[in-house]
Amino acid sequence: QVQLVESGGGLVQAGGSLRLSCAASGGTFRRYTMGWFRQAPGKEREFVGAISWSNADTPLADSMKGRFTISISRDSAKNTLYLQMNSLKPEDTAVYYCAADFDTSRIVPSKRVDLYEKWGQGTQVTVTS
Repeated sequence: QVQLVESGGGLVQAGGSLRLSCAASGGTFRRYTMGWFRQAPGKEREFVGAISWSNADTPLADSMKGRFTISISRDSAKNTLYLQMNSLKPEDTAVYYCAADFDTSRIVPSKRVDLYEKWGQGTQVTVTS
């Protein structure tokens, strides 16, 4: 059974950094696009960034470019997705989710929430001013 478990969230002051991790297990993650999304209270879930199964494509949402970085460690035993967040702002406060897109024919990572089939439980990030 595919499982995604996020960790690394917490409380940080504006300008600070956090690194989120997503431990993935139970599937062929070498072939899956992996993504990060976030949802603030009262708002829709939004795309943060993703990494293609080839690791060659790592699109980020415009507001995250230059501040956030996505990386992934894939091997047969363990797969971990990371989101390095620097220069955090209060508007980055949200629950952050990792997700997996099982469509291995999709070469360019999607930004659409509905195309990701499996989700983690989320980790809270709170940025204070």
